[in-house]
Amino acid sequence: MRDYKEHLIGANATLRDALAQLNLLALDAILFVIDDHSRLLGSLTDGDVRRGLLKGKNVDDKVIDYVQPSPRSVSKANYSLIEIVTLREKNFKVLPVLDAERRVVNVINFRTQKSYLPVDALVMAGGRGSRLRPLTDTIPKPLLQVGEKAIIDHNVDRLRSFGIDDFHISVRYLGEQIEEHYHNKRLTGANINFVWEKDPLGTLGAASLIKEFHHDYILVTNSDLLTTLDYEDFFLHFLEAEADMAVASIPYQVDVPYAVLEMHKDRVVSFKEKPTYTYHSNGGIYIVRKELLEKIPRNKFYNTTDLMEKLINDGNKLITYPIRQYWLDIGKPEDFTKAQEDIKHIDI
Repeated sequence: MRDYKEHLIGANATLRDALAQLNLLALDAILFVIDDHSRLLGSLTDGDVRRGLLKGKNVDDKVIDYVQPSPRSVSKANYSLIEIVTLREKNFKVLPVLDAERRVVNVINFRTQKSYLPVDALVMAGGRGSRLRPLTDTIPKPLLQVGEKAIIDHNVDRLRSFGIDDFHISVRYLGEQIEEHYHNKRLTGANINFVWEKDPLGTLGAASLIKEFHHDYILVTNSDLLTTLDYEDFFLHFLEAEADMAVASIPYQVDVPYAVLEMHKDRVVSFKEKPTYTYHSNGGIYIVRKELLEKIPRNKFYNTTDLMEKLINDGNKLITYPIRQYWLDIGKPEDFTKAQEDIKHIDI
């Protein structure tokens, strides 16, 4: 993924500087002209340059004389997925993301990313990974390599491909290694907040330690998964259902080789000949409205299933989203072995 700052150029740069930068951007050739405080002043493309030269400008003029003053942009603090989908369908390719002060804080590129979801991601990475010992005796499970990447990188990189750039990563066991890993990676355009668990807090308790979320919706995921889940479709399904929480699930079919009698008390009311029943297993990926996280007790052991049960009891709307793409939970040695083979054939 390209460093978004490659699309930025100062107002006092020359046209010659801009031409060199546009040439390096190749298919992504658009620049966003900013002032000394990174505030957006306009955009510049090859076409703007040609029109300027035809009017008698020269390559030593300032780029500010060439800009289009009102390029389309996205407000970091206030945008919807519908807005993003509409811009993509109208064939906008590269768009600046602005904060409340109109500073460019990221750049959307629909040629290299799939969407720009208005969610925070909470990645649970604090577990011991006991079933994968001795591999996890000196390395936290999220940093175990699957193919050419750490397991957690497969997850974070895919989330980033859907435009998620606000991350909270919960850490505990050997968490210093995970923190150092991302310090060294320097993911430009991404905000990463590490949430330290002093004691084990379950699969969701760490959410109570987060002081501020950037969006109204939180995507929670385990860090030890491999999946090609379409996160945009998952989020659209959640929005269309007007749900409070959605659980990505794994459809699991059970074929019964005999006729099944359906009973009411001791009376047979119907029967099904060799039926197939479909059950939905928890896939470890969730979307939840931010305000519902206030139900989580602070700094106490609390699982995602505890919140699900509470929402059901309180009358909130909990829905499921069946994962029909690839999904693997890397919990046991045989799962880790399978992941090494599967990664050769899937595009995460």
